[in-house]
Amino acid sequence: MVTDQQIRRLVSMKKETLTQAADKSGMSEKTARKYLKANKLPSELKNPHTWKTHEDAFEEVWPHIKELLELNAGLEATTVLPHLQTKYPCKFQETQLRTLQRRIKNWRVTEGPEQEVMFEQIHYPGDLAQTDFTHMDDLGITILGEHFKHMVFHFVLTYSNWENVKICSSESFESLSEGVQDSVWKLGGSPKSHQTDQLTAAVSQLDNKGEFTERYEALLRHYGMEGKKIQVGKPNENGDIEQRHHRFKRAVKQALMLRGSTEFNSKLDYEEFLKKLLSQLNSGRQVKFEEEQSKLNALPLKKLDALKRITVSVRSGSTISIDRNVYSVNSRLIGEKVDAMVFFDRVEIWLGQKKQDEMPRLIGKGKALINYRHIIHSLIRKPGAFRDYRYRDELFPTSRFRRAYDWICKNMESKSSKEYLSILHLAATVNEARVDDAINWLFNQNLPIEYDFIEDLVTSGSELPSICHIKIPDPQLHLYDTLLSEVAA
Repeated sequence: MVTDQQIRRLVSMKKETLTQAADKSGMSEKTARKYLKANKLPSELKNPHTWKTHEDAFEEVWPHIKELLELNAGLEATTVLPHLQTKYPCKFQETQLRTLQRRIKNWRVTEGPEQEVMFEQIHYPGDLAQTDFTHMDDLGITILGEHFKHMVFHFVLTYSNWENVKICSSESFESLSEGVQDSVWKLGGSPKSHQTDQLTAAVSQLDNKGEFTERYEALLRHYGMEGKKIQVGKPNENGDIEQRHHRFKRAVKQALMLRGSTEFNSKLDYEEFLKKLLSQLNSGRQVKFEEEQSKLNALPLKKLDALKRITVSVRSGSTISIDRNVYSVNSRLIGEKVDAMVFFDRVEIWLGQKKQDEMPRLIGKGKALINYRHIIHSLIRKPGAFRDYRYRDELFPTSRFRRAYDWICKNMESKSSKEYLSILHLAATVNEARVDDAINWLFNQNLPIEYDFIEDLVTSGSELPSICHIKIPDPQLHLYDTLLSEVAA
Protein backbone atom coordinates (compact mmCIF):
# COMPACT_ATOMS: atom_id res chain seq x y z
CA MET A 1 0.00 0.00 0.00
CA VAL A 2 1.39 3.39 -1.04
CA THR A 3 1.56 6.00 1.70
CA ASP A 4 1.21 9.77 1.63
CA GLN A 5 4.88 10.07 2.56
CA GLN A 6 5.96 8.08 -0.54
CA ILE A 7 3.92 10.31 -2.86
CA ARG A 8 5.35 13.46 -1.26
CA ARG A 9 8.83 12.05 -1.86
CA LEU A 10 7.91 11.25 -5.48
CA VAL A 11 6.67 14.79 -6.13
CA SER A 12 9.76 16.34 -4.58
CA MET A 13 12.12 14.60 -7.06
CA LYS A 14 11.35 16.82 -10.04
CA LYS A 15 14.85 16.54 -11.53
CA GLU A 16 14.68 12.75 -11.74
CA THR A 17 13.08 10.77 -14.52
CA LEU A 18 9.74 9.13 -13.68
CA THR A 19 11.37 5.71 -13.56
CA GLN A 20 14.12 6.88 -11.18
CA ALA A 21 11.72 8.83 -8.95
CA ALA A 22 9.29 5.88 -8.73
CA ASP A 23 12.11 3.48 -7.89
CA LYS A 24 13.50 5.74 -5.14
CA SER A 25 9.99 6.23 -3.73
CA GLY A 26 9.39 2.47 -3.52
CA MET A 27 6.63 2.04 -6.11
CA SER A 28 6.13 1.03 -9.74
CA GLU A 29 6.25 3.51 -12.58
CA LYS A 30 2.55 2.81 -13.32
CA THR A 31 1.54 3.64 -9.73
CA ALA A 32 3.65 6.78 -9.76
CA ARG A 33 2.04 7.96 -12.98
CA LYS A 34 -1.47 7.34 -11.50
CA TYR A 35 -0.87 9.53 -8.43
CA LEU A 36 0.89 12.28 -10.39
CA LYS A 37 -2.00 12.40 -12.83
CA ALA A 38 -4.60 12.50 -10.02
CA ASN A 39 -2.58 15.16 -8.12
CA LYS A 40 -3.89 13.73 -4.83
CA LEU A 41 -2.46 11.82 -1.87
CA PRO A 42 -3.55 8.20 -1.22
CA SER A 43 -5.50 9.33 1.86
CA GLU A 44 -7.43 11.78 -0.32
CA LEU A 45 -8.39 9.10 -2.84
CA LYS A 46 -9.89 6.74 -0.24
CA ASN A 47 -13.67 6.44 -0.13
CA PRO A 48 -15.24 6.57 3.34
CA HIS A 49 -16.45 3.19 4.62
CA THR A 50 -20.23 3.70 4.84
CA TRP A 51 -21.53 0.22 4.05
CA LYS A 52 -22.27 -2.59 6.53
CA THR A 53 -20.03 -5.64 6.49
CA HIS A 54 -22.62 -7.81 8.29
CA GLU A 55 -26.19 -7.67 9.47
CA ASP A 56 -26.87 -5.55 12.58
CA ALA A 57 -27.96 -7.98 15.30
CA PHE A 58 -29.61 -5.18 17.30
CA GLU A 59 -31.57 -3.59 14.45
CA GLU A 60 -34.93 -5.05 15.52
CA VAL A 61 -34.60 -4.11 19.19
CA TRP A 62 -32.85 -0.78 18.67
CA PRO A 63 -36.06 1.27 19.26
CA HIS A 64 -36.35 -0.36 22.71
CA ILE A 65 -32.63 0.26 23.46
CA LYS A 66 -32.96 3.86 22.32
CA GLU A 67 -35.95 4.34 24.62
CA LEU A 68 -33.89 3.06 27.57
CA LEU A 69 -31.00 5.40 26.71
CA GLU A 70 -33.29 8.40 26.38
CA LEU A 71 -34.62 7.73 29.88
CA ASN A 72 -31.12 7.26 31.30
CA ALA A 73 -28.23 8.23 29.03
CA GLY A 74 -25.71 6.81 31.52
CA LEU A 75 -26.69 3.18 30.87
CA GLU A 76 -23.75 1.03 29.78
CA ALA A 77 -23.80 -1.81 27.27
CA THR A 78 -22.81 -4.22 30.07
CA THR A 79 -26.15 -3.38 31.73
CA VAL A 80 -28.28 -3.28 28.60
CA LEU A 81 -27.15 -6.66 27.20
CA PRO A 82 -28.27 -8.76 30.24
CA HIS A 83 -31.59 -6.89 30.11
CA LEU A 84 -32.01 -7.87 26.44
CA GLN A 85 -31.03 -11.47 27.18
CA THR A 86 -33.79 -11.63 29.78
CA LYS A 87 -36.37 -9.91 27.58
CA TYR A 88 -35.48 -11.87 24.42
CA PRO A 89 -34.26 -15.35 25.55
CA CYS A 90 -31.68 -17.10 23.36
CA LYS A 91 -31.47 -14.14 20.94
CA PHE A 92 -28.29 -12.37 22.12
CA GLN A 93 -24.89 -13.75 23.10
CA GLU A 94 -22.05 -12.40 25.28
CA THR A 95 -19.88 -12.20 22.16
CA GLN A 96 -22.12 -9.41 20.84
CA LEU A 97 -21.23 -7.03 23.69
CA ARG A 98 -18.59 -5.15 21.67
CA THR A 99 -21.09 -4.58 18.85
CA LEU A 100 -23.62 -3.14 21.29
CA GLN A 101 -20.96 -0.93 22.87
CA ARG A 102 -20.09 0.55 19.46
CA ARG A 103 -23.79 1.11 18.66
CA ILE A 104 -24.45 2.89 21.98
CA LYS A 105 -21.28 4.97 21.63
CA ASN A 106 -22.40 6.08 18.17
CA TRP A 107 -25.85 7.03 19.57
CA ARG A 108 -24.25 9.17 22.29
CA VAL A 109 -22.12 11.03 19.75
CA THR A 110 -24.91 11.61 17.21
CA GLU A 111 -28.13 11.74 19.25
CA GLY A 112 -27.22 11.69 22.94
CA PRO A 113 -27.44 14.59 25.41
CA GLU A 114 -25.03 17.49 25.27
CA GLN A 115 -21.97 16.95 27.45
CA GLU A 116 -20.68 19.44 29.97
CA VAL A 117 -17.89 21.55 28.53
CA MET A 118 -14.79 22.11 30.69
CA PHE A 119 -13.30 25.57 30.26
CA GLU A 120 -9.56 25.70 30.78
CA GLN A 121 -8.65 28.47 33.20
CA ILE A 122 -5.76 30.92 33.20
CA HIS A 123 -3.89 30.89 36.52
CA TYR A 124 -2.05 33.89 37.90
CA PRO A 125 0.95 33.82 40.28
CA GLY A 126 0.07 34.20 43.95
CA ASP A 127 -3.64 34.25 43.18
CA LEU A 128 -5.15 30.93 44.29
CA ALA A 129 -4.54 27.87 46.44
CA GLN A 130 -6.80 24.82 46.30
CA THR A 131 -7.02 22.38 49.21
CA ASP A 132 -8.74 19.10 49.99
CA PHE A 133 -8.44 15.94 52.08
CA THR A 134 -7.55 12.59 50.53
CA HIS A 135 -7.37 9.11 52.07
CA MET A 136 -4.04 7.23 52.00
CA ASP A 137 -5.19 3.88 53.45
CA ASP A 138 -4.83 2.00 50.15
CA LEU A 139 -1.05 2.57 50.14
CA GLY A 140 -0.66 -0.07 52.86
CA ILE A 141 1.57 2.02 55.15
CA THR A 142 2.45 0.19 58.37
CA ILE A 143 4.13 1.50 61.51
CA LEU A 144 5.77 -1.20 63.63
CA GLY A 145 3.62 -3.77 61.88
CA GLU A 146 0.31 -1.97 62.40
CA HIS A 147 -1.69 -0.64 59.44
CA PHE A 148 -1.52 3.17 59.64
CA LYS A 149 -4.97 4.42 58.65
CA HIS A 150 -4.73 8.10 57.80
CA MET A 151 -5.45 10.85 55.33
CA VAL A 152 -3.57 13.96 54.32
CA PHE A 153 -4.59 17.58 53.96
CA HIS A 154 -3.35 18.55 50.50
CA PHE A 155 -2.45 22.16 49.59
CA VAL A 156 -1.64 23.22 45.98
CA LEU A 157 -0.84 26.61 44.41
CA THR A 158 -2.64 26.53 41.05
CA TYR A 159 -0.06 28.62 39.14
CA SER A 160 3.17 26.81 40.02
CA ASN A 161 1.64 23.54 41.32
CA TRP A 162 3.79 23.85 44.45
CA GLU A 163 2.25 21.44 46.94
CA ASN A 164 2.35 20.47 50.60
CA VAL A 165 0.65 17.77 52.67
CA LYS A 166 -0.09 17.37 56.36
CA ILE A 167 -0.91 13.97 57.85
CA CYS A 168 -4.21 13.92 59.74
CA SER A 169 -6.73 11.36 60.94
CA SER A 170 -10.02 13.06 60.03
CA GLU A 171 -11.63 15.94 58.15
CA SER A 172 -11.97 18.53 60.88
CA PHE A 173 -11.52 22.27 61.19
CA GLU A 174 -8.42 21.67 63.31
CA SER A 175 -6.88 19.53 60.52
CA LEU A 176 -7.76 22.17 57.91
CA SER A 177 -6.34 25.00 60.01
CA GLU A 178 -3.16 23.07 60.79
CA GLY A 179 -2.70 22.15 57.12
CA VAL A 180 -3.27 25.67 55.77
CA GLN A 181 -0.99 27.30 58.32
CA ASP A 182 1.76 24.71 57.90
CA SER A 183 1.68 25.36 54.13
CA VAL A 184 1.66 29.17 54.12
CA TRP A 185 4.47 29.37 56.67
CA LYS A 186 6.57 27.03 54.51
CA LEU A 187 5.74 29.27 51.55
CA GLY A 188 6.67 32.41 53.42
CA GLY A 189 3.39 34.07 52.40
CA SER A 190 -0.27 33.44 51.67
CA PRO A 191 -2.15 33.50 48.33
CA LYS A 192 -4.96 35.95 47.67
CA SER A 193 -7.65 33.23 47.64
CA HIS A 194 -8.21 29.84 49.24
CA GLN A 195 -10.60 27.42 47.51
CA THR A 196 -12.14 24.27 49.00
CA ASP A 197 -15.06 21.94 48.39
CA GLN A 198 -18.15 22.24 50.59
CA LEU A 199 -16.23 20.77 53.60
CA THR A 200 -19.32 18.74 54.49
CA ALA A 201 -17.41 16.11 56.47
CA ALA A 202 -15.61 18.71 58.58
CA VAL A 203 -18.79 20.72 59.27
CA SER A 204 -20.78 17.60 60.23
CA GLN A 205 -18.46 16.97 63.17
CA LEU A 206 -19.71 20.11 64.92
CA ASP A 207 -23.01 20.44 66.76
CA ASN A 208 -23.09 24.14 65.91
CA LYS A 209 -22.62 24.57 62.15
CA GLY A 210 -22.18 28.34 62.55
CA GLU A 211 -19.13 27.67 64.72
CA PHE A 212 -17.24 26.25 61.73
CA THR A 213 -18.08 29.24 59.53
CA GLU A 214 -16.97 31.67 62.23
CA ARG A 215 -13.66 29.92 62.84
CA TYR A 216 -12.96 29.44 59.12
CA GLU A 217 -13.60 33.12 58.38
CA ALA A 218 -11.29 34.07 61.25
CA LEU A 219 -8.55 31.89 59.71
CA LEU A 220 -9.00 33.57 56.31
CA ARG A 221 -8.92 37.06 57.86
CA HIS A 222 -5.77 36.24 59.80
CA TYR A 223 -3.92 35.45 56.55
CA GLY A 224 -5.67 37.99 54.32
CA MET A 225 -7.21 35.38 52.03
CA GLU A 226 -10.56 35.36 50.27
CA GLY A 227 -12.54 32.15 50.76
CA LYS A 228 -13.99 30.33 47.75
CA LYS A 229 -16.06 27.13 47.56
CA ILE A 230 -16.93 24.97 44.59
CA GLN A 231 -20.53 24.05 43.77
CA VAL A 232 -22.05 20.90 45.25
CA GLY A 233 -21.28 17.87 43.08
CA LYS A 234 -18.77 19.78 40.90
CA PRO A 235 -15.32 18.41 41.87
CA ASN A 236 -13.99 19.52 38.48
CA GLU A 237 -14.10 23.11 39.79
CA ASN A 238 -11.33 22.04 42.16
CA GLY A 239 -9.54 20.42 39.22
CA ASP A 240 -5.95 21.23 40.16
CA ILE A 241 -6.13 19.65 43.60
CA GLU A 242 -8.09 16.63 42.32
CA GLN A 243 -5.41 15.98 39.70
CA ARG A 244 -2.64 16.50 42.24
CA HIS A 245 -4.29 13.92 44.57
CA HIS A 246 -3.90 11.31 41.86
CA ARG A 247 -0.34 12.27 40.90
CA PHE A 248 0.86 12.67 44.49
CA LYS A 249 -0.40 9.23 45.53
CA ARG A 250 1.14 7.71 42.40
CA ALA A 251 4.46 9.38 43.30
CA VAL A 252 4.23 7.99 46.85
CA LYS A 253 3.59 4.47 45.49
CA GLN A 254 6.62 4.74 43.19
CA ALA A 255 8.82 6.04 46.02
CA LEU A 256 7.68 3.16 48.25
CA MET A 257 8.60 0.69 45.50
CA LEU A 258 12.09 2.19 45.25
CA ARG A 259 12.35 2.11 49.04
CA GLY A 260 11.40 -1.56 48.99
CA SER A 261 9.06 -1.42 51.97
CA THR A 262 5.90 0.24 53.27
CA GLU A 263 6.98 -0.35 56.88
CA PHE A 264 8.15 2.58 59.06
CA ASN A 265 9.53 2.66 62.59
CA SER A 266 7.41 5.65 63.60
CA LYS A 267 5.01 8.27 62.33
CA LEU A 268 7.94 10.71 62.40
CA ASP A 269 9.90 8.48 59.97
CA TYR A 270 6.90 8.40 57.62
CA GLU A 271 6.54 12.19 57.81
CA GLU A 272 10.23 12.56 56.93
CA PHE A 273 9.73 10.23 53.95
CA LEU A 274 6.86 12.42 52.65
CA LYS A 275 8.89 15.59 53.30
CA LYS A 276 11.75 14.35 51.10
CA LEU A 277 9.33 13.27 48.37
CA LEU A 278 7.62 16.68 48.35
CA SER A 279 11.00 18.38 48.14
CA GLN A 280 11.79 16.34 45.01
CA LEU A 281 8.40 17.05 43.44
CA ASN A 282 8.59 20.79 44.15
CA SER A 283 12.16 21.12 42.87
CA GLY A 284 10.88 20.82 39.30
CA ARG A 285 8.56 23.81 39.78
CA GLN A 286 11.19 26.23 41.01
CA VAL A 287 10.98 28.81 38.21
CA LYS A 288 7.23 29.35 38.46
CA PHE A 289 7.36 29.00 42.25
CA GLU A 290 9.86 31.88 42.58
CA GLU A 291 7.61 33.99 40.38
CA GLU A 292 4.65 33.06 42.58
CA GLN A 293 6.46 33.70 45.87
CA SER A 294 6.99 37.34 45.00
CA LYS A 295 3.23 37.82 44.63
CA LEU A 296 2.16 36.28 47.96
CA ASN A 297 0.69 38.27 50.86
CA ALA A 298 2.94 38.94 53.83
CA LEU A 299 2.45 36.63 56.81
CA PRO A 300 1.09 37.85 60.16
CA LEU A 301 3.35 38.02 63.20
CA LYS A 302 2.30 34.60 64.52
CA LYS A 303 0.19 31.57 63.73
CA LEU A 304 -3.45 31.31 64.70
CA ASP A 305 -4.13 28.61 67.30
CA ALA A 306 -5.29 25.54 65.35
CA LEU A 307 -7.35 24.20 68.21
CA LYS A 308 -10.74 24.38 69.82
CA ARG A 309 -11.11 25.27 73.50
CA ILE A 310 -14.11 23.91 75.35
CA THR A 311 -15.00 23.69 79.04
CA VAL A 312 -16.44 20.35 80.16
CA SER A 313 -17.55 18.85 83.47
CA VAL A 314 -15.99 15.63 84.71
CA ARG A 315 -18.78 13.17 85.42
CA SER A 316 -19.03 10.68 88.27
CA GLY A 317 -17.66 7.93 86.01
CA SER A 318 -14.42 9.93 85.69
CA THR A 319 -15.27 10.71 82.06
CA ILE A 320 -15.83 13.76 79.88
CA SER A 321 -17.64 14.15 76.57
CA ILE A 322 -15.99 15.97 73.63
CA ASP A 323 -17.58 16.11 70.17
CA ARG A 324 -19.91 13.25 71.15
CA ASN A 325 -17.00 10.99 72.14
CA VAL A 326 -16.12 9.88 75.67
CA TYR A 327 -12.67 10.17 77.29
CA SER A 328 -11.60 9.12 80.76
CA VAL A 329 -9.61 11.45 83.02
CA ASN A 330 -8.01 11.13 86.43
CA SER A 331 -10.66 10.46 89.08
CA ARG A 332 -9.30 13.33 91.18
CA LEU A 333 -11.02 15.64 88.67
CA ILE A 334 -14.53 14.24 89.26
CA GLY A 335 -16.95 17.13 89.78
CA GLU A 336 -14.51 19.72 88.41
CA LYS A 337 -14.84 21.79 85.24
CA VAL A 338 -11.76 21.36 83.06
CA ASP A 339 -10.59 23.00 79.83
CA ALA A 340 -10.17 20.68 76.84
CA MET A 341 -7.79 21.84 74.10
CA VAL A 342 -8.88 19.93 70.98
CA PHE A 343 -6.13 19.75 68.36
CA PHE A 344 -6.37 18.00 64.99
CA ASP A 345 -4.67 14.86 66.37
CA ARG A 346 -4.89 15.05 70.18
CA VAL A 347 -6.84 16.33 73.18
CA GLU A 348 -5.17 18.09 76.13
CA ILE A 349 -6.90 18.41 79.53
CA TRP A 350 -6.08 21.52 81.57
CA LEU A 351 -7.13 22.63 85.04
CA GLY A 352 -6.20 26.26 85.51
CA GLN A 353 -2.68 26.77 84.18
CA LYS A 354 -1.60 23.13 84.54
CA LYS A 355 -1.96 20.38 81.96
CA GLN A 356 -3.47 17.29 83.57
CA ASP A 357 -3.49 14.80 80.71
CA GLU A 358 -3.13 14.25 76.97
CA MET A 359 -4.69 11.58 74.75
CA PRO A 360 -5.19 10.85 71.03
CA ARG A 361 -8.25 12.48 69.48
CA LEU A 362 -10.99 10.00 68.59
CA ILE A 363 -12.26 9.96 65.02
CA GLY A 364 -16.00 9.76 64.38
CA LYS A 365 -18.83 9.79 66.88
CA GLY A 366 -20.05 7.57 69.71
CA LYS A 367 -16.60 6.20 70.59
CA ALA A 368 -14.82 5.90 73.91
CA LEU A 369 -11.20 6.09 75.06
CA ILE A 370 -10.94 4.77 78.62
CA ASN A 371 -7.56 4.60 80.33
CA TYR A 372 -7.78 1.81 82.90
CA ARG A 373 -5.25 3.60 85.10
CA HIS A 374 -7.81 6.36 85.72
CA ILE A 375 -10.39 4.04 87.29
CA ILE A 376 -8.72 0.77 88.35
CA HIS A 377 -8.27 1.83 92.01
CA SER A 378 -12.06 2.26 92.35
CA LEU A 379 -12.98 -0.72 90.20
CA ILE A 380 -10.83 -3.14 92.19
CA ARG A 381 -12.86 -2.18 95.28
CA LYS A 382 -16.10 -2.79 93.36
CA PRO A 383 -15.32 -5.85 91.21
CA GLY A 384 -19.02 -6.58 90.74
CA ALA A 385 -19.31 -3.48 88.56
CA PHE A 386 -16.87 -4.83 85.98
CA ARG A 387 -19.02 -7.51 84.30
CA ASP A 388 -21.64 -5.06 83.01
CA TYR A 389 -19.47 -1.94 82.83
CA ARG A 390 -20.47 0.07 79.75
CA TYR A 391 -16.86 0.54 78.64
CA ARG A 392 -15.55 -2.85 79.74
CA ASP A 393 -14.01 -3.63 76.33
CA GLU A 394 -11.75 -0.60 76.75
CA LEU A 395 -10.14 -2.22 79.79
CA PHE A 396 -8.10 -4.79 77.86
CA PRO A 397 -4.79 -3.02 77.10
CA THR A 398 -3.65 -5.78 74.70
CA SER A 399 -5.10 -8.90 73.12
CA ARG A 400 -3.27 -10.99 75.74
CA PHE A 401 -5.20 -9.31 78.55
CA ARG A 402 -8.41 -10.17 76.66
CA ARG A 403 -7.28 -13.82 76.34
CA ALA A 404 -6.39 -13.87 80.02
CA TYR A 405 -9.87 -12.65 81.00
CA ASP A 406 -11.51 -15.25 78.78
CA TRP A 407 -9.41 -18.01 80.36
CA ILE A 408 -10.25 -16.77 83.88
CA CYS A 409 -14.00 -16.63 83.06
CA LYS A 410 -13.84 -20.23 81.84
CA ASN A 411 -11.78 -21.66 84.71
CA MET A 412 -12.53 -19.35 87.66
CA GLU A 413 -16.06 -18.18 86.94
CA SER A 414 -17.06 -17.34 90.50
CA LYS A 415 -14.25 -14.83 90.98
CA SER A 416 -13.38 -13.95 87.37
CA SER A 417 -13.84 -10.18 87.73
CA LYS A 418 -11.85 -9.92 90.94
CA GLU A 419 -9.00 -12.05 89.56
CA TYR A 420 -8.73 -10.12 86.29
CA LEU A 421 -8.94 -6.73 88.01
CA SER A 422 -6.09 -7.74 90.31
CA ILE A 423 -3.97 -8.46 87.23
CA LEU A 424 -5.01 -5.14 85.68
CA HIS A 425 -4.15 -3.31 88.92
CA LEU A 426 -0.72 -4.97 88.84
CA ALA A 427 -0.23 -3.63 85.30
CA ALA A 428 -1.21 -0.12 86.41
CA THR A 429 0.99 -0.03 89.50
CA VAL A 430 4.05 -2.02 88.37
CA ASN A 431 4.58 -2.50 84.64
CA GLU A 432 2.05 -3.23 81.91
CA ALA A 433 4.63 -4.63 79.48
CA ARG A 434 5.99 -7.13 82.04
CA VAL A 435 2.46 -8.27 82.92
CA ASP A 436 1.75 -8.73 79.23
CA ASP A 437 4.93 -10.80 78.83
CA ALA A 438 4.08 -12.87 81.90
CA ILE A 439 0.62 -13.69 80.55
CA ASN A 440 2.16 -14.71 77.23
CA TRP A 441 4.72 -16.93 78.97
CA LEU A 442 2.07 -18.67 81.05
CA PHE A 443 -0.02 -19.37 77.94
CA ASN A 444 3.02 -20.79 76.12
CA GLN A 445 3.84 -23.01 79.11
CA ASN A 446 0.20 -24.12 79.36
CA LEU A 447 0.10 -22.91 82.99
CA PRO A 448 -2.88 -21.35 84.84
CA ILE A 449 -3.41 -17.64 84.25
CA GLU A 450 -3.61 -16.71 87.94
CA TYR A 451 -2.74 -13.48 89.68
CA ASP A 452 -0.27 -15.12 92.11
CA PHE A 453 1.77 -16.66 89.29
CA ILE A 454 1.79 -13.40 87.31
CA GLU A 455 2.79 -11.34 90.36
CA ASP A 456 5.73 -13.66 91.11
CA LEU A 457 6.94 -13.39 87.50
CA VAL A 458 6.55 -9.61 87.36
CA THR A 459 7.98 -8.67 90.74
CA SER A 460 10.87 -11.14 90.78
CA GLY A 461 13.10 -8.58 89.06
CA SER A 462 14.66 -11.25 86.85
CA GLU A 463 14.10 -11.94 83.22
CA LEU A 464 11.24 -14.27 82.39
CA PRO A 465 12.35 -17.86 81.77
CA SER A 466 12.87 -18.40 78.07
CA ILE A 467 10.24 -20.35 76.23
CA CYS A 468 11.45 -23.84 75.41
CA HIS A 469 12.41 -24.28 71.80
CA ILE A 470 10.87 -27.30 70.13
CA LYS A 471 13.45 -29.41 68.29
CA ILE A 472 12.14 -31.26 65.29
CA PRO A 473 14.48 -34.09 64.25
CA ASP A 474 15.47 -34.50 60.61
CA PRO A 475 13.14 -36.91 58.78
CA GLN A 476 14.37 -40.44 58.04
CA LEU A 477 13.69 -40.86 54.35
CA HIS A 478 13.78 -44.67 54.42
CA LEU A 479 10.55 -44.59 56.45
CA TYR A 480 8.76 -43.19 53.39
CA ASP A 481 10.00 -46.10 51.30
CA THR A 482 8.67 -48.54 53.91
CA LEU A 483 5.32 -46.76 53.98
CA LEU A 484 5.00 -46.80 50.18
CA SER A 485 5.89 -50.51 50.10
CA GLU A 486 3.18 -51.28 52.64
CA VAL A 487 0.61 -49.26 50.66
CA ALA A 488 1.56 -51.03 47.44
CA ALA A 489 1.25 -54.42 49.14
